[in-house]
Amino acid sequence: MRLLAFAFLALSLHSAHAADTIRIGVLNDMSGPFADLSGKASIIAAQMAAEDFAKEAGPEAPPVEILSADHQNKADVGAAIARKWVDVDGVAAVVDVPNSAVALAVNQVMREKNRVFLASSSATSDLTGKACAPTTVQWVFDTWALANGTARALVRDGGDTWFFITADYAFGHALVRDASALVTAAGGKVLGEAAHPLDTSDLSAYLLAAQASQAKVIGIANAGTDASNTIKQAAEFGIAKGGQKLAGMLIFLTDIDALGLPTAQGLLLTEAFYWDLNDSTRAWSRRFAERDAGRMPTMNHAGVYSSVLAYLRAAAAEKSIDGARIVARMEAAPIDDPLFGRTVIRRDGRAVHAMYLFQVKTPAQSKGRWDYYNTVATIPPEDAFRPMDQGGCPLVAK
Repeated sequence: MRLLAFAFLALSLHSAHAADTIRIGVLNDMSGPFADLSGKASIIAAQMAAEDFAKEAGPEAPPVEILSADHQNKADVGAAIARKWVDVDGVAAVVDVPNSAVALAVNQVMREKNRVFLASSSATSDLTGKACAPTTVQWVFDTWALANGTARALVRDGGDTWFFITADYAFGHALVRDASALVTAAGGKVLGEAAHPLDTSDLSAYLLAAQASQAKVIGIANAGTDASNTIKQAAEFGIAKGGQKLAGMLIFLTDIDALGLPTAQGLLLTEAFYWDLNDSTRAWSRRFAERDAGRMPTMNHAGVYSSVLAYLRAAAAEKSIDGARIVARMEAAPIDDPLFGRTVIRRDGRAVHAMYLFQVKTPAQSKGRWDYYNTVATIPPEDAFRPMDQGGCPLVAK
């Protein structure tokens, strides 16, 4: 890790760049509530993609540099970093960006600069809706897909009344909007919501409101440490014992690891990737874990790797860093992705692949650390994401 850290430091020094070097910026939360699910490990994933691309492309491959920065969960900070990266450092693409408010700001910068935004950890479905851009690809998940997997399954099984505990910023509101529409369409009813600021440690008031609503399902419309704290404190309140179910609308493997199976067992959640899905995901994840102190990757880390690899292939083929041209090439043909399977990038920028409904294992079912999920259902690509003509993307012909 010390050598790796030194390598990343060296990549940030730009005094003697080759003219044809492709520079990619990993922009995320390095120290806050999303540090475990993305954070410094996303740099590892991007570096792995660059290395695999170099091996695949051979001696003719352009050199690749990986930069990184912490957006501090502030939209203005994220936009300023992206602008400086493009204008001063010659960055061709920005990847990762958990926090939807930051992602929407970066999306606009990269559109203006005609450089690619690989929104591999950004949740808001507005990135393929009203805010879609010809330079943006949203790779892993979005609020519509998350709600589609979890909400529909619970309503179908009798969870027809809902109350949401919501992160009070773009991501939380987009998730509740999309989940509410899907719950209602499936015959359910939303009884209310309680919105809290980002990185709230005491969620008791919000949980009491959810409890008082008597909703059958409490939708956890937050992420990272906020989601972990919500689940942990819900267990302390005995909410599940009272008959209400918790629905994890955006839960990551690292959240389950932090909570422990005794607390998280039985939780239903939707993800795009799990390290133990198949031989290909297992092989890549073990390579990743060797570089990250034995920690298995989240779907965000997998998304950074896959989107960067696909981008580098397209950029090399185009012999250009023109954002619209590269995204158009990525859209031109299906991608045989090693982690997400067959992936098609639509005109609205949505990368379409299978999604999965998982249930967290009981302690007795687990064989050890990171063995946390049972697969409940595979959601095929054609059903996993919002239909392209329903998102309001201006790029989609009416």
